[in-house]
Amino acid sequence: MPKKTLKNISEIRRYFHRNENPVYFVSATNFNLLGLDEWVKNFKYICYIDCYDGRHPNVFSPSEQPHAEFQSIEDINNYLLQHKEVIDFIKQRGGKPKFVFLMFDEETERLVKEMGGELWFPKAKLRTRCDNKIETVRIGDKAGVPSVPNTLSKVQSYDQLKKVCEKAGIGHDLVLQSAFGDSGHTTFFIKSEADFRRHQHEIIGEGEIKIMKRIDCRGSAIEACATSQGTIVGPLMTELVGFKELTPYRGGWCGNEILSTAFPPKVRQRARELTFKFGEQLRKEGYRGYFELDFLIDKKTGDLWLGELNPRITGASSMTNHAAFAHADAPLFLFHLLEFSKKPFKLDVDEINARWADPDMIDGWSQMVIKHTEDSVDILTQAPESGIYRMLDDGNVEFDRFDYHRRAVESEKEAFFLRILEPGDYRYEGADLGILVTRGRSMTPGFKLNDRAKKWIDGIKSSFSARSLPTAQALAEPAFKIL
Repeated sequence: MPKKTLKNISEIRRYFHRNENPVYFVSATNFNLLGLDEWVKNFKYICYIDCYDGRHPNVFSPSEQPHAEFQSIEDINNYLLQHKEVIDFIKQRGGKPKFVFLMFDEETERLVKEMGGELWFPKAKLRTRCDNKIETVRIGDKAGVPSVPNTLSKVQSYDQLKKVCEKAGIGHDLVLQSAFGDSGHTTFFIKSEADFRRHQHEIIGEGEIKIMKRIDCRGSAIEACATSQGTIVGPLMTELVGFKELTPYRGGWCGNEILSTAFPPKVRQRARELTFKFGEQLRKEGYRGYFELDFLIDKKTGDLWLGELNPRITGASSMTNHAAFAHADAPLFLFHLLEFSKKPFKLDVDEINARWADPDMIDGWSQMVIKHTEDSVDILTQAPESGIYRMLDDGNVEFDRFDYHRRAVESEKEAFFLRILEPGDYRYEGADLGILVTRGRSMTPGFKLNDRAKKWIDGIKSSFSARSLPTAQALAEPAFKIL
């Protein structure tokens, strides 16, 4: 008997509302797919960090077991998949388990298969190829999505770098990026030999480097999903980058805003068109499912340039999947799950994209990822719990009530805080303390942090207390982010 084809959004929503196969999001926290459990029956989070102290009904966090030091999110996920409590939890719930991840590798694929499960993402090998910043430029070129004037080359010395740039005609005020990396860790601003010397150990010997002309631009992010019916495109979001109150990394991502008037209509439309074209090229490359593009928007001309591709969910995904259009229709990630479910469906992608381009489909929110920005290491003795916080008239911030729903934030005087670090954890430069989600903007029209955002950051940071480490004790900073 042929499977019934889903023909509209209503039928898709009903399909997931009645879903019987367990779906697991395995990651350090549930932040990236926050709230998805309320759209998909039998959806559970398996997390290394329990941000909710056992109070979220769909978060399972096993007890700590001895393990090698984590070097990546993939290491965390592979540790979780081999944890006896996790294996027992999945077995006890039965069904044919499906798994989604923020990051995974070939070892993750093997562990999922060993469990009799399915990994609902393109193969790790394909994702790694697409994730390479050098490959992103090539895919963009094929799709007709322009990158900032750049050249690709191995770098051996500053003199050789200058020669490469002269040949390419991109000047000497440069931004260099290695093939892989995140949140500013592998983005280097080079204007002089002194700048180069500061970062040469991270540039020389790293293979082909993307060497870009430096432009005066705004960062932006847009998420989409490449399906068999075409590419479905989400809204264009601003990016918070490099604010010293939030991150120690100069080019480091530290949040997003979603609002209908963040960019002129022409820029929003152009971003949507380019994202659609890029998604259609990804389909030709064999990739399907969720992805995110960073666009650099030239402040003077309004031109859009491709920054980078993230072939996965990202730190911006919780913004996309909670926007007004997601409540009116369905979260973007639901189409990713649908694509991998093998359930036949037919959708008018052009009609969905046209509807989601309507400014009424976007409401105003912002999120700030708060890191420890000081060059110090200590141990936390107190940390604010996850939940709803309130800003008082004098600008002080206090805990109001526990909740794990972002929508529980009623006004700009309230915010949802998701705690990452807890008492007993090391606090080091670059460590994620937590994520703060508010209604309204966190930046001024000139894209600086506004006063309200600064008060929120100060209020949350002042809720942490720590004790110093003995001087002989040291801790190496992890080389990866968990969000």
